[in-house]
Amino acid sequence: MYFNKSNSFYHGIMFHNFHDSKKHKCGQGSISKKQFLEIINFIGKKNILNADDFLDKFRNKTLKKNQVCLTFDDGSLSQFDVAIPILKKLNIKAFFFLYSSMFTSKPDFLEIYRYFRINFFKNVDEFYNKFYEYVDFKYINFLNKNKKIIINKKKTYPHYSISDIKFRLVRDKFITRIQYKNIMFKLFKEKKFVPKKYFDNLFMNKEHLIKIFRAGHQIGLHSHSHPTVIKELSYKNQFKEYKKNSSMFLKILNCSKDTFKTMAHPCGSFNADTKKVLNKLNVNIGFIAKMYLKNKSNIPKYEIPRQDHADIMDMIKNK
Repeated sequence: MYFNKSNSFYHGIMFHNFHDSKKHKCGQGSISKKQFLEIINFIGKKNILNADDFLDKFRNKTLKKNQVCLTFDDGSLSQFDVAIPILKKLNIKAFFFLYSSMFTSKPDFLEIYRYFRINFFKNVDEFYNKFYEYVDFKYINFLNKNKKIIINKKKTYPHYSISDIKFRLVRDKFITRIQYKNIMFKLFKEKKFVPKKYFDNLFMNKEHLIKIFRAGHQIGLHSHSHPTVIKELSYKNQFKEYKKNSSMFLKILNCSKDTFKTMAHPCGSFNADTKKVLNKLNVNIGFIAKMYLKNKSNIPKYEIPRQDHADIMDMIKNK
C-alpha cells in the first residue's frame, strides 16, 4: 500500500528521466515503461487526479489526503517518448514543468551534463572523482564543515546518495556557476564529447510541447535557464527568469496569458522573493522537490510536496 503515516496528505509524484531499448539509455535515476506502470499501479489509478482537477480542488480546498497528481520536470525527450504514450492509454493528464531555454539555440546544459556523467564514465562516482581533480582541494574542508547539512539532506532526499549530495553541495555552494561550466567543458574536451550532437535526442522541441499542451496536460513554469540555486538571485533576476519562461510559452503555444497557473521550483530552490514573483505573475500553485511538511493541514500554495519516483520504487521493492 502506497499511503502511510509519512505521506498521508495530498502531493505530487515527481518524475524526470526514462529509458527504453531504442534511443534513451538506462542511467542514474531513469526508469522504464514497466517501472512507470508499476508505480501507477502501486499508488492506485483511482488516487491519481488529472492536473486540471488537482489544480481546481486545491483552489477550492477540496483535495483529500489520498489524492496525488503526476508531475514531470525538465522537458526530457524521454518523457515524451516513454511516459506520454502510457498517460494517453490510461487517460491521465499530468503537469509538465519545463525551462524555456531548451527551445532556443542556447539551452541550459542541465540535461547535457547529466547525460555526459552517466554515459561517458564507468559509473557516476568515477565522474565525481574526475570532476574534483579540477576543484580547489579546499573543497574537502568545505565538505567536512558541512557534515550536518549533508546528513540532513540525505534525510530529506533519500533517493540521493551521499556522493550525489556532496557533488551538488560543491557545485552550488563552493564553486561558481561559471567555474562549474568551465570544469565540465574541460571534461567534455577530454572525452571528445560534442554537446550539440545530443540536443535532438535529449530535449523536447516546440512541436513536442505543442502536442503535450493540446493533449490536455498542464504546462507549468520552471524558470528560463534552470539555475540550481535560484533563491540566490535578486528579485529582479528571478522575475526575469519566470517572466521569460512564461513569455516564451505564450508565443510557442499561442495561448492566453492566464494559461500558466502552475510551476515547480528548479532544484527545489526558492525564497520570499520567489513567492512575490509568482504572485505577480498570477501563478496559483507551486511544487517543491521534497516531502517535508511543517503543517499537513495548511500546505502553502507554493510549497506543495512531491514524492520522488525513486522513493516509490524502494517502497515497491520492500513491500
